[in-house]
Order: sequence, then structure tokens, then C-alpha cells
Amino acid sequence: MTKVLHTEQAPAAIGPYVQGVDLGNMVLTSGQIPVNPTTGEVPEDIAAQARQSLDNVKAVVESSGLQVSDIVKMTVFVKDLNDFAAVNEVYGNFFDEHNAPYPARSCVEVARLPKDVKIEIEAIAVRK
Repeated sequence: MTKVLHTEQAPAAIGPYVQGVDLGNMVLTSGQIPVNPTTGEVPEDIAAQARQSLDNVKAVVESSGLQVSDIVKMTVFVKDLNDFAAVNEVYGNFFDEHNAPYPARSCVEVARLPKDVKIEIEAIAVRK
């Protein structure tokens, strides 16, 4: 049975989709852009955008009762692959802060993202 995930701790969907779905043994998040769910603001700096996107992913995952340590796969979409080193630093620190193992990951450069942000991140987490 599929359960739709929704939390006020992540930005609301801006289209015909949901923040995430819980399939029972697996949680899939929609791509999370770096919108602060409280203020609606988007940070300018790529490092701050990466952190906000990760925090939004975390909020959706946690709304299912899972934790950052349950994330097994992430996909990172960046507007400029020249930002890869800055994103990597924030990304590594995020998992280290949560004492979580690094998940498998893909990172690809894309032409454009919603709201012209610099990054979008999606995750798959599993219930063990």
C-alpha cells in the first residue's frame, strides 16, 4: 500500500506531484529544491542551496519515520558541474553530522531546474 508523504518541514510541491511516497519497505522522495519551507526563500550560494536541499530531503524521509541513515541512494542534479567540489563538501558533512553511511549516488549537470535554482536532490530510503 502506497502512502503519500507530506511535511510542513519541506517545501510544498509546486506541481502535480507529492513530496514523497512510502511503499512500506521503501521511501522515494521527489526532487527537493533549496526552498526554505518557512520563508519560501532560496539561498544564493551553492553550498547553502545544497544544504537546504539536503535538509528538505531529510524532512521528507523523516516524515515516514525513517532517518538519514536509512537513505541508500541519492540523485543530485546541478546546474553547473563546476560546483561539484562545493556540493561534495556539504554533502559529506551532512552525512557525517548524522553519523550516517554515505549512500550510492549519481550527480548530473542539467540545463535548468525549477525556480532557476542551482541544485535539486532526490533520495531513496529503505526500511530495514
